[in-house]
Amino acid sequence: MYSELQLDRIRETLAGLDRRVGERFPKSGLCRVSRELVQVAQDCGPTIDRLRLPMVKLRVGTGVGISAVLGLIVAMWIMGHRVSMRVTDISDWLQGSEALLSEVVLVGLAILFFTSLESRFKRRVALASLHQLRSIVHIVDMHQLTKDPEPLLTPRMSTQSSPERTLTRFELVRYLDYCSEMLSLTSKLAALHVQYLRDPVVLNAVNDIETLAAHLSGKIWQKIMILDLAVARQGD
Repeated sequence: MYSELQLDRIRETLAGLDRRVGERFPKSGLCRVSRELVQVAQDCGPTIDRLRLPMVKLRVGTGVGISAVLGLIVAMWIMGHRVSMRVTDISDWLQGSEALLSEVVLVGLAILFFTSLESRFKRRVALASLHQLRSIVHIVDMHQLTKDPEPLLTPRMSTQSSPERTLTRFELVRYLDYCSEMLSLTSKLAALHVQYLRDPVVLNAVNDIETLAAHLSGKIWQKIMILDLAVARQGD
């Protein structure tokens, strides 16, 4: 139970975070993002099951395809022995060897195509889901982009185009902390996609999302630390 991620536990954590965001910032865009992330976590269930469970129908089709290829080889070999194929000189031998090598390569490619069908299908499913999670990471970053601690620490010098800043120091810290939690939980949803699927392309996509989320979360915590240090200095 504690050696792998559990989707149900992630959903519970996301539901709790969604309630906290809704109670603290009910009319904010971050609240809508939180609800969207909860829905995405619900939709991840069937996707993770498709990645975890074997695709029986596709495997049966793969077996039939490979059997057909091998059967075709056997039929061609039998027909070749029924026809007189005497080698009269070196040119005939080279020509026959070249034809045999071409057939071996084509057969190998056909078998490789059939055996990789399941992994390629699962890769496409995983990458489509990961693309959605990557978009959510960027959306969360957009919501924290203008939540700077500077207006709370220095006299305001706003312009007509300056974003509206109505959050108190406590509210700003909570807002930024919620953003950081969303990024972390989004990366955990991404990690679920490689828990049962050993695909290097999907693994690289998951690593990219985790790296991006960690980098953005680090930026958020820099803002929180600036606010904490300012409060500590005021207390001194």
